[in-house]
Amino acid sequence: MKLQMKDYRNKLMGCWLGKNVGGTLGAPFECKRGVFDVTTYTQKLFGEPLPNDDLDLQLVWLNAAEQYGRGVNAAILGEYWHTWIVPNWGEYGAGKNNMRMGLLPPLSGTVNNVFGSSCGAFIRSEIWACLCPGHPELAVRYAYEDAIVDHSREGVYAEVFCAAVESAAFAEPDKFRLIDIGLSFIPADCGISRAVRCVLDAHSQGSSWQEARKILLNAVPGSFGVMGMKREELSPDEPVGEMGWDAPSNIGIMLIGWLYGGDDFGESLCIAVNCGEDADCTAATLGSILGILTGADGLDGKWLEPLGNKIKTLCIKQGDRGISIPDTVDALTERIMNLTPTFLGGEFCDFFTSEAGYALRLSEGEALMNRGVTVNFWHARTFDSRLAECPYVVRTETPNFDVLVDYGKEPFLAPGQPFTVRVIIENKIFMQQWVKIRVLTQGSVQVLPGRVAHLSLEQYHCNIGRAEWTLSLQADMMEEGVLDAVI
Repeated sequence: MKLQMKDYRNKLMGCWLGKNVGGTLGAPFECKRGVFDVTTYTQKLFGEPLPNDDLDLQLVWLNAAEQYGRGVNAAILGEYWHTWIVPNWGEYGAGKNNMRMGLLPPLSGTVNNVFGSSCGAFIRSEIWACLCPGHPELAVRYAYEDAIVDHSREGVYAEVFCAAVESAAFAEPDKFRLIDIGLSFIPADCGISRAVRCVLDAHSQGSSWQEARKILLNAVPGSFGVMGMKREELSPDEPVGEMGWDAPSNIGIMLIGWLYGGDDFGESLCIAVNCGEDADCTAATLGSILGILTGADGLDGKWLEPLGNKIKTLCIKQGDRGISIPDTVDALTERIMNLTPTFLGGEFCDFFTSEAGYALRLSEGEALMNRGVTVNFWHARTFDSRLAECPYVVRTETPNFDVLVDYGKEPFLAPGQPFTVRVIIENKIFMQQWVKIRVLTQGSVQVLPGRVAHLSLEQYHCNIGRAEWTLSLQADMMEEGVLDAVI
């Protein structure tokens, strides 16, 4: 198919306007559990939306994407977190603390992070979908790099799911097809998949949205909605789940709004908000999806006029120079459009001049699904394999080779007990290479079988070859509680 640039711009505008509408509509009901009766904005608005971290963080990612293009990854986004993003709450703070201790993504999103499966990642999926319109197989790779900075497991799956749905929505109008595309990129047995299928089943069986909500919260119980409630206010037939395990139930709530809203933008968002829990995030993400599908031109003015075109920020250090934050949806849209050719490139799209301006050729069919990437004649690697690296494999990419350090578990050491690490090197160029690995440690740390290894790094018929080395670290005592080892 071909997506004319004017239509692409209209869908981009719809995405971010829908984001603002949903975030503003749901904000008063965030952290509340119950069934509500919202039909319009419940707060006074003065021609602009409420600030929301759902959009703030993506404005910082926009700057990273402009600076690094297709090379943007978790390590780069982690540095942007430190420099320009203010909050230290929940998973944001856990990720920052881990990076301060030297733990790189995905360890930064995993270690000592009870909020790793919460909602802070899927709320920032739109930027990757908009940069990779119609190509969820690309969008999910950036969404993964984003999520592992401060999330793990369900938090990562949630952003991957949303990025796939949002990207595909530029080329596919059918909601059930879009949901299937999103599910194709995450494990079938994960909490996000269970939540989505739970809502699909309730809808197909004729349950009301109120009944679907109750079924969902019993199937994948979360705890986000109890933060703003007193214990005596909670219904005994809606269990409180494990603290921080909130992405599944809130993705499910977003689906409830989508399925039961009858393709009506406002009705869909109100249903999502009326389910409570992380109401600003569920409604904002749903607003983005529906905004992409309908375009800005298809959004009812009664939702847009009270907010205008502005972007309000809350969580960004704008006093520190180095990034430029757009203050309107128009400005954000134009900057993304300028970046899209870089992210898609000639192998995915043809850009050419036509009477209508630029036209963007988008793939369809298999390209919307989880296709494999050829490693060599004998093996193709799908996105599933990259997803499976989380949460204990740290990947560093270079032009000639990639290095994967597999910890196998959280990097906690006990005196006198060995800790095993696998180092895997993947050859990326058409030549044999020779690898020398050296381990530098502090104090009297034993490194077995030794501190230096020499490995032949093969290439297989012009495709990726691998070399692997397993080492063991052991310290009799750790005076400062932390052991630094540099590979």
